[in-house]
Amino acid sequence: MRQIVLDTETTGLDPSDGHRIVEIACIELVNRVPSGRHYQTYINPERDMPDEAFRVHGLSTEFLSAQPLFSEVADAFVQFLGDGELIIHNAEFDLKFLNAEMALLEKSGLNDFKVIDTVRLAREKFPGAPASLDALCRRFGVDNSKRQVHGALLDAELLAEVYLELMGGREPALSLAGDGPRQEEQVTAARTARSPRPHGVSEAERAAHKVFVAGLKNPIWKK
Repeated sequence: MRQIVLDTETTGLDPSDGHRIVEIACIELVNRVPSGRHYQTYINPERDMPDEAFRVHGLSTEFLSAQPLFSEVADAFVQFLGDGELIIHNAEFDLKFLNAEMALLEKSGLNDFKVIDTVRLAREKFPGAPASLDALCRRFGVDNSKRQVHGALLDAELLAEVYLELMGGREPALSLAGDGPRQEEQVTAARTARSPRPHGVSEAERAAHKVFVAGLKNPIWKK
């Protein structure tokens, strides 16, 4: 099973207002384990960077002006996605921008991909609880201390860890690169020997039983 954890950074909130993608990052999972493969690129949005967006991700107009256009990276990006299932936090936002960029190139969008929205997944699992990426990192003990500003690659890496926790954690039988060999441990419970309990009838019990039987009126065995 191949899955792609995907995140983007943009110049704003809505492509219909002229906003564009400025960074794309993808992390590959195979059988819910990071494979070590990733795709990341900055993109020249061919427009200025609003102050509000700059405060979010710190990507300046000057820096991005030297980066490739989306048209130059689109094929490599789609090739990396392949036929993988997409895992996106607040998928509607990222897909809206990605489909808008593909439409500008007269290319088909990503609507045919199977998508898991981790915001929806978290809200189903923890109704009423905060479902932001930072909130889920805190819930699962994922270290997000490096997230001083948003960055697509770092956010995708954090989301990969959060997604695995949302799905119940990494399979214990699977190991990441660098993990040492697993050893089976057998635990044998110590048994304490006990003397058998006596089950014989005492003389006092026999005498009490005879008195009880003698006191019965019209017992069935005498009919």
